[in-house]
Amino acid sequence: MSLLSDLINLNLSDTTEKIIAEYIWIGGSGMDLRSKARTLNGVVNDPHKLPKWNYDGSSTGQAPGEDSEVILYPQAIFKDPFRRGNNILVMCDAYTPAGEPIPTNKRYNAAKIFSHPDVVAEEPWYGIEQEYTLLQKDLKWPIGWPVGGYPGPQGPYYCGAGADKAFGRDVVDSHYKACLYAGINISGINGEVMPGQWEFQVGPSVGISAGDELWVARYILERITEIAGVVVSFDPKPIEGDWNGAGAHTNYSTKSMRNDGGFEVIKKAIGNLKLKHKEHIAAYGEGNERRLTGRHETADINTFSWGVANRGASVRVGRDTEKAGKGYFEDRRPASNMDPYVVTSMIADTTILWKP
Repeated sequence: MSLLSDLINLNLSDTTEKIIAEYIWIGGSGMDLRSKARTLNGVVNDPHKLPKWNYDGSSTGQAPGEDSEVILYPQAIFKDPFRRGNNILVMCDAYTPAGEPIPTNKRYNAAKIFSHPDVVAEEPWYGIEQEYTLLQKDLKWPIGWPVGGYPGPQGPYYCGAGADKAFGRDVVDSHYKACLYAGINISGINGEVMPGQWEFQVGPSVGISAGDELWVARYILERITEIAGVVVSFDPKPIEGDWNGAGAHTNYSTKSMRNDGGFEVIKKAIGNLKLKHKEHIAAYGEGNERRLTGRHETADINTFSWGVANRGASVRVGRDTEKAGKGYFEDRRPASNMDPYVVTSMIADTTILWKP
């Protein structure tokens, strides 16, 4: 095994200028991450100078067998924490050979919204709180839980420490450091209310980069859980009953909100979100109705509400923002399996571009 480990950790720069680029894309389910690697002749720092590539879309549920070629367009580059050295991870989106975005390419429309002059002028910032659950590989039951049974009730696990409260911290810390190494603006981690559930935060990130960074952070987590022999679940309610669900609370501000008088801009933006509540809920993740019940720190899925410091509301404004009269707000509705390209661009569209 030590020889295998030595080979995996070979430093290529000792013998060659060539590097390995791992191209990452989103598969047909909208949540499955796919990737494959290719050799490049040297270091590339601009994603648009990377070669386009193709894959078999019939094997990912994204193209028919008789016309299966899908083209990858490189969009963002990150350092590769697995191969290290000058090797890179490349976040891509997918197009037909004719250059049309395929239906599961949600980045394309998001980029259009984020490149709108009115949105660019507002410099939208995002901080996304990604919750997830670690499962035992063969049982699909949370790690640390007795086989076929349940642990003690919620209470001691949130931000807890100790072998009977925190399960999977080695995976979580590995992911934290790997994201920092990759150049992702990961801002923190914590244990969540349900045992076996954790959270990491990405941001503040501006515009389209919030989606790129969160997707690559998810990819890195999938790779680390692969090594650790556990399964990561982004299901919004992995265990039915008196257990917290998993969300992706999205913190958001614009330049106008961050400037003096911003609280009035925030209230107007929240008013817009209320008017488009149904459209947002429809785009905020599959199975979210199992999570947004009005219990376990959620608002009811059918009712829009907001409040200061209220974790049972659809949208929460922090006490600091109220006191300063400017700042940001938190949309607590997105599920853990939401597409960050969809959610971030939709919030910008509704609060900046849409006129009721």
